Amino acid sequence: MSLQRNALLLVLLTGVLGILGQWDTALARLWCLPAAVLLLGLAYERAAVRGWKVRVRLTGPQRWPLAGERPVGFELAQEGAQQMKVQAALSAPETFAAEPRIATLSLPRGQAITLELRATARRLGRFRWPAARLRLCGPLRLAWWPQQAAADYTATVIPDLSVRPAGLFAEARGGRSATRQAGGGADIVQLREYRHGDALRAIDWKASARRGHLISRELSEERRLEILVALDVGRASALEAGEVDRLGLYVNVAARLAQRAAEFDDAVGLLLFAERPVTLLTPARGPAAVARIRAALAECSVRPGQANPTLAAARIRASSPRRMLVVMLTDLLDAATEELGEAVKLLRPKHFALVCGLENPRITALPAAPARDALDPFRALAAAEYHRTLAGNVRALRALGAAALTARPEQLDRAVLAAYQRFRRERRV
Repeated sequence: MSLQRNALLLVLLTGVLGILGQWDTALARLWCLPAAVLLLGLAYERAAVRGWKVRVRLTGPQRWPLAGERPVGFELAQEGAQQMKVQAALSAPETFAAEPRIATLSLPRGQAITLELRATARRLGRFRWPAARLRLCGPLRLAWWPQQAAADYTATVIPDLSVRPAGLFAEARGGRSATRQAGGGADIVQLREYRHGDALRAIDWKASARRGHLISRELSEERRLEILVALDVGRASALEAGEVDRLGLYVNVAARLAQRAAEFDDAVGLLLFAERPVTLLTPARGPAAVARIRAALAECSVRPGQANPTLAAARIRASSPRRMLVVMLTDLLDAATEELGEAVKLLRPKHFALVCGLENPRITALPAAPARDALDPFRALAAAEYHRTLAGNVRALRALGAAALTARPEQLDRAVLAAYQRFRRERRV
């Protein structure tokens, strides 16, 4: 219960009359009158409000994309009073980011009013919305009376596939990609002018005779890759990365990469690793393989131990005799550089590794930020050291024969997908 202005005025009047009663015996008992009015009024309100019920019905997406912002509708209706003043506290589960909102409304009998709260999912899994917290204004405007209304709404947070980087993979057609290369394949893509270095078998002699100069055939060669996404689920993956934690960001990137690989008819698999490998799905093609990966991603969670990429690389090397593109999503700063180097060495003879990590935009902006207090120069030095260490780790991995990249959280999916496209085009795998 929370007192309103009318009740507070009665409390004030009771206090004033009580003080006056100390000076004038004729007024000694006068304070009892407003106190009795207040107590009787509160008792009446409590009895009246006990029969009032506010129903709350929540509407929102049943399948909620991770890191996606969506609206949730709170529909309020009541059948108690002719007109009821209600305060509703709109909130979301702890696993969702939402700005709490308190709305005050006048709710007519038999009519529904809908309020909206926008929230962002931060964790994978299935989450039940908490009961709505309400306060009902008593008929005498003396107090707000608390009430809870159960919300029968459950949201299942899944990997987000909706954000597709513009301009990437425009050449995908029907789930396949043709890599153009003169002298191979069976289908002629086009005829073009001869270029120095074209193989003799690529020359179209009939077309050359008709035109009076050398013409080459550009043939298509269909290539299918095998991709394994190795995802770090160790304790460092619980750190914040934009709207979600690192694990949530890695999950979205892995899901989008699997979707793209399926469009190219490439085989794609998944490895979750922490102190040791947790889950391994060998590369496969088609919608069934993508659905299997999505299901595994939706169930993954942060493990308490430090991730060990060396054991993950050993498991990958032992799992497949064929050459694969191994995309490792992990921390390039806090993880042991020696372990990542050993992982790359284990993968290098057979597989091609792409190691992907995150940059912290707030830290990278500190060296160029103006100093506001005495500690800012030291913060700038620490940020510069952070940047040098991260760049040095990337160079060390590249020197070992792996591809390595870092990107801001909002740009990581673009960077990974662009690298995948480039490796396909350049036949690096």
